[in-house]
Amino acid sequence: MNHHPLSGCIRLLLAAAFLAGLTGCERGNSGIIQGYVEGEYVYVASPLAGQLQKLHVRRGDQAKEGDMLFELDNIPEKAAVEEAQRRLSQSKATLEDVKKGRRPTEMAALEAQLGQMKAALTYSESEMTRQKKLVGTGATSKEDVDRAVNLYDQNRHRVAELEAELQTAKLGQREDQITAAEAEVKARAATLEKANWDLAQKQQKAPKSGVVFDTLYREGEWVAAGRPVVALLPPANVKVRAFIPEPEIGSVQHGDKMEVSIDGAAPMVGTVSFISPQAEYTPPVIYSRESRSKLVFMIELLFEPDVAAKLNPGQPVDVRRK
Repeated sequence: MNHHPLSGCIRLLLAAAFLAGLTGCERGNSGIIQGYVEGEYVYVASPLAGQLQKLHVRRGDQAKEGDMLFELDNIPEKAAVEEAQRRLSQSKATLEDVKKGRRPTEMAALEAQLGQMKAALTYSESEMTRQKKLVGTGATSKEDVDRAVNLYDQNRHRVAELEAELQTAKLGQREDQITAAEAEVKARAATLEKANWDLAQKQQKAPKSGVVFDTLYREGEWVAAGRPVVALLPPANVKVRAFIPEPEIGSVQHGDKMEVSIDGAAPMVGTVSFISPQAEYTPPVIYSRESRSKLVFMIELLFEPDVAAKLNPGQPVDVRRK
C-alpha cells in the first residue's frame, strides 16, 4: 500500500509547468503573473515501529500545537520502563547498603566479643601481676609466670584486633566499592531515562498548529519506524509560487508586496520571500534579444497566518505588482 501523496505532488508540478508555459502568451499587457498555491507539509512520525492503536485526527481537522495525533502499541516500551525502574531501585538499595556499616546484629556480636576479651584481659593482667609477686617467695615457678605473661599478651592483642574490626564495621565498605555502586546507579538511571523516552515516542502530538492534510495509515496497520502517519499543513508553510518574465525580474526585490487573486475571494497581499537565481523552462538555444523574453524566474510569496489559511495547495492564482 502506498500511503505517501506523491501522485498529488506530481500533479502539482505538472500544473505548475503548464501555468508557467502559458505565462508568455496570457500575460499580455494586463500585468498579471500566473502562479499557484504550494504547501510545505509537516510529516509527523514516530522513530519507533508499532501497530497504530489510535488515530486522534481525521483529514481536514484543525489541529492545535500539542494536540494528540496518534498512538502506537506501547506494551514492549512499558515493560522496559518497569524493568528499568526495578533495576534502578535495586542499585540504589545496594549503594545505601555499602555506605552503611554492618547490620545491627553483627555489630552487637562484635561488641559482645570485645567485652568478653576485655574481661579476659583484666583477669589475665591480675593473674600476671600475682604470679610475678610470688616469684620471690618460691610459691610459683618461672614457667607459671611466663605462662601468665603470654596469656596477658594474647588477650591484649585480641582486644586491639576486635576494637579495630569494630571500628572498620562502623565505617562501611571501601571507597572503591562505593564508587562502583554509584556508577551502577547512574547507569541504571540513564537506562530508565532512555526507556521513558522510547515510551513517549509511541504517541505523537502536533508540533505546530495547522490543518490535517492527510492521514497515511489506518488504525490496526503496522507502521514502520520513521514512517509518517499524519501530514500537517501549518498556515506559515503555505506560499504562492509565481513566474516573473526575465525582463521584469530585475525590478523585483525581497520584501516587495504583491496582490494575489483567487477565484471566489477578495484579493490578498503577499510578501516576496524568495527569488529563484535560475531561469525556468529555458530554451536550449543561445540567448538573443528575442529569446530572452521567453525566460521566467520563480518567486515565492508568504502571507499572514489568517490569510494563508484561506489558500489551498494546487489552487491557481493571479499575481499583480502593487
